[in-house]
Amino acid sequence: MSQGVSLPLGFRAGGHACGIKADPHKLDLALFVSDTPCAAAGVFTQNLVVGAPVKVSRSRLPRQTARAVVINSGNSNACTGDRGIADAEWMTATVAAEIGATAEDVLVCSTGVIGRFLPKEKIAAGIPAVAKKLGTTPDHLEAAAKSIMTTDTVPKVVTRKLTSGGKTWTVTGVCKGAAMIAPNMATMLSVIMTDVAISSADAHSLVKHAVDRSFNCISVDGHTSTSDTVLLLANGQAGAIPAELKSQLQTTIDDVAMALAQLIIRDAEGAGHFVTIDVHGLLTREAAFRIAKTVADSALVKTAITGNDPNWGRFVSAAGYAGVPFREEDCSLSVNEIPLYREGAPVDFDANAVSQAMATGEVRIVLTFTLGKESVRFWTSDLTAEYVRLNADYTT
Repeated sequence: MSQGVSLPLGFRAGGHACGIKADPHKLDLALFVSDTPCAAAGVFTQNLVVGAPVKVSRSRLPRQTARAVVINSGNSNACTGDRGIADAEWMTATVAAEIGATAEDVLVCSTGVIGRFLPKEKIAAGIPAVAKKLGTTPDHLEAAAKSIMTTDTVPKVVTRKLTSGGKTWTVTGVCKGAAMIAPNMATMLSVIMTDVAISSADAHSLVKHAVDRSFNCISVDGHTSTSDTVLLLANGQAGAIPAELKSQLQTTIDDVAMALAQLIIRDAEGAGHFVTIDVHGLLTREAAFRIAKTVADSALVKTAITGNDPNWGRFVSAAGYAGVPFREEDCSLSVNEIPLYREGAPVDFDANAVSQAMATGEVRIVLTFTLGKESVRFWTSDLTAEYVRLNADYTT
């Protein structure tokens, strides 16, 4: 876990193993609680097939009085009909009874296998147990982060501080995700907490801006999940920030979200390469995003990266079918700062040198166009035989 992480003022967290996962010793139930009401907002999956917790939490946001988020892993409570909705609402009511809140002020997320009913008896025993384990230390935070993991190999936590005039405000985010990762969003859950005093309308604007530049700019396999959720909770325990620092608050929340998104890609299932794609020079950000996403999702691009193969034709041709009009001479390409294609024509380059640069595991693809001034940065991973093995054997 990242060094220097901490909970914002007035927040507690905890994790517990209640036996949802095949290994009964693995943590699988997390609880994040604010001692006082929070302004809260969220961004959710755009899949038309959504988990019951998404429906429940989405219906309760934005709000000014949120108190907690409960998350289970090992079971997504998705495609479970009316029973799934009732179970998600029951989870929030059970947590509310433990912390002295109303059920509507508790949000819920679930992640794991689709199409299986929640084991209520295990969760019923687990919620009081995890409530007793709530605390304010980095260890409590790490336990909660571990409890939301599925195929993740490491917990993902990021803290950033904003200081002014002798005062400090904290923004801390926790997330999970390693596969079924695609923009809008990925199979990922994230809870971002801060002790800044803001309104629920501000929370909505802040989290949407951050997600558009982070979790919506990552892709492992192009598969949009049923459960994606990013929640922002702000309890105001450190007070309001000066008006002149509002833009810095957005930048800080953006930074936390981007750092978490990159941790997901670095932990992508079976991945051997961390890939940054920069697309410059388009008329609109949407056009740049479409090109970046198309390149990131290309199986041929991903397998070329797996093999450290500077087969640049795959990269350029993927940009060409993204649905963004351009002429070949409008496009140039470099990989790890080495030009491969310039203004519609190939460039002489040392293929072995490019391959060795790719073999470091860090790959930067830069596509530069001459059409405008808009840019996008996107992150992805390669596609390996290990990814196929992990997902071929997921339920068997």
